[in-house]
Amino acid sequence: MFACAATLTACGLLPGSEGTGQPEVERTTLRIGVMPVVDVAPLKLALNEKVFEKAGLSVQLVTLSSEAEGIKQLDTTLDITWASHVNLFRAAAEGTQLQLQGEAYQAGSNTMALVTIDPEYDSPAKLASPRIAVNSATDLGALTTKAVLDTAGVERQQITLSEMPFDRMVDAMRSEQVDAAWMTEPFITKAQKDVGARIVTDTATGPTKDFPMSGYASSKKFAEANPRTLALFRQVLRDVQQLATNSKLSVQDALTGYVDVDQQTAALVSVGTFPLSLNPIRLQRVSDMMDAENALPSRLDVQDLLPPGTTN
Repeated sequence: MFACAATLTACGLLPGSEGTGQPEVERTTLRIGVMPVVDVAPLKLALNEKVFEKAGLSVQLVTLSSEAEGIKQLDTTLDITWASHVNLFRAAAEGTQLQLQGEAYQAGSNTMALVTIDPEYDSPAKLASPRIAVNSATDLGALTTKAVLDTAGVERQQITLSEMPFDRMVDAMRSEQVDAAWMTEPFITKAQKDVGARIVTDTATGPTKDFPMSGYASSKKFAEANPRTLALFRQVLRDVQQLATNSKLSVQDALTGYVDVDQQTAALVSVGTFPLSLNPIRLQRVSDMMDAENALPSRLDVQDLLPPGTTN
């Protein structure tokens, strides 16, 4: 499985190496901001299997307290950061000079969902004025919740969103502060396992089916100064995303090393798709939905955020 990763020169992954075994890159170290989410499992697998090291890159993963923190730290303490596309696109629209370096994760069945412990809340249209917990009122959860409930016939202005961390959402449902919570894995599985929570609706359905959830970005300044380094990063990322795609079990196993879940829970986690390339058409879906929801000051052309030559 790692035959190509172990011999990256032969696979053409070292730009300009010409068989020397050493990459002709601007730098060989990268600090990448991450959060404890399923999306970054391929990077954890890459470190466990020394895939970056075999490619000539020394990669350090830095755990962040928030996605905004990661974006803010680009060009200071971080070279690349993980974040939802919603947060990355908003930052870009507000003037942060970014370049996307890879897609991290794409939604699959029940990888993001509205979860409840209310036995009466058994369909997305059941409540005319639902109170929904989200991790951020301006991020992916709010965007997809509104889209899916709107499709079910719930008026958007009747939806009340309450911001809170994922680990507080079950308590908020228990105390009836909210009717349901938008969660991602592994929080969905933990809520099902720990308190018998149910999924009201998958939020990767209808207008948000196969929705691009998150990605990796650097500053534009760093990208322009280190194009070969980042080209190598993108090619290694493709290899490890392929590994994660081919082995759901390896992703679930990796979760126990950096997410607060036990092996039994990890084995039940729903896993989405790890894209192998930056796809401007796919990513434009996110920008256009944000524009339709007035979540951007103006329409954002995602092509402007991609590395030169990225067309599909």
